[in-house]
Amino acid sequence: SKVFYGSSGYKAPLSKSLLLVPSALSLLLALLLPHCQKLFVYDLHAVKNDFQIWRLICGRIICLDLKDTFCSSLLIYNFRIFERRYGSRKFASFLLGSWVLSALFDFLLVEAMQYFFGITAASNLPSGFLAPVFALFVPFYCSIPRVQVAQILGPLSITNKTLIYILGLQLFTSGSYIWIVAISGLMSGLCYNSKMFQVHQVLCIPSWMATFFSWTLEPIFSSSEPTSEARIGMGATLDIQRQQRMELLDRQLMFSQFAQGRRQRQQQGGMINWNRLFPPLRQRQNVNYQGGRQSEPAAPPPLEVSEEQVARLMEMGFSRGDALEALRASNNDLNVATNFLLQH
Repeated sequence: SKVFYGSSGYKAPLSKSLLLVPSALSLLLALLLPHCQKLFVYDLHAVKNDFQIWRLICGRIICLDLKDTFCSSLLIYNFRIFERRYGSRKFASFLLGSWVLSALFDFLLVEAMQYFFGITAASNLPSGFLAPVFALFVPFYCSIPRVQVAQILGPLSITNKTLIYILGLQLFTSGSYIWIVAISGLMSGLCYNSKMFQVHQVLCIPSWMATFFSWTLEPIFSSSEPTSEARIGMGATLDIQRQQRMELLDRQLMFSQFAQGRRQRQQQGGMINWNRLFPPLRQRQNVNYQGGRQSEPAAPPPLEVSEEQVARLMEMGFSRGDALEALRASNNDLNVATNFLLQH
């Protein structure tokens, strides 16, 4: 059965909706309706003293700062890997749980600053869907492997996660008190990801809501499938694309091996390796003749792949077939296989 915004999450419709809808509303408020921005201010002072509970919702959905809108949108786009891995319903439950928990942590941090340091920050917190974005850094740090892409300045290296951390740092330093929202988001993400106090069972998307949004909003934010291809199951288009990329990687590896063979022949003075054209005599002695005809040599066995490496790739959400093909094509190099599957 389908779940919230689809069952598999391969098309990441929830991430697309969070990328498009809040950004469009932020631009609308900034350009056309600036007089309505006061309704979306995240003011905990008004919530506490004037009982404006609605600000906990309106003030934590739309960013009033366009820089925060841009950075959070880029981060949500990069974090769509979790929707593809866990499915849209579980991904939405994580966002809902961290969004609710972070409101409680915001109150606690603001009151602690007022009590211990005399700093009033209740009226200066940034607006927008920021806390769940920071909460996603917890599973990003814990479950996404670090693959080195380039090395600079000796021990310093650029990995596949460097750009995401730079964007998070940019968002973290975009305002005076945004660090409160960031810490609240990280704490809520840690609580939800570690299943502390069983919050993942309480703060989750109900099945009836999942079914409702699956039928109403999924067709809007889900990409259309190719009409020229037959439907062969959930995620078939993605599997075909991955297969094509794996074939491209195989060709690149073949070309690199061919170039390496040419360099070796040039280093040997242009001598031809006759063993590649004619098998050695000891191999000819093992040839079996059946009915006066030479039997065809047996095909070489496939490269053995470590089951531990296959399991590590499957934990990241890739299928066993993709993991086996990537490891065989990369000669059992886990870093190369992981980097290829993540980037493609």
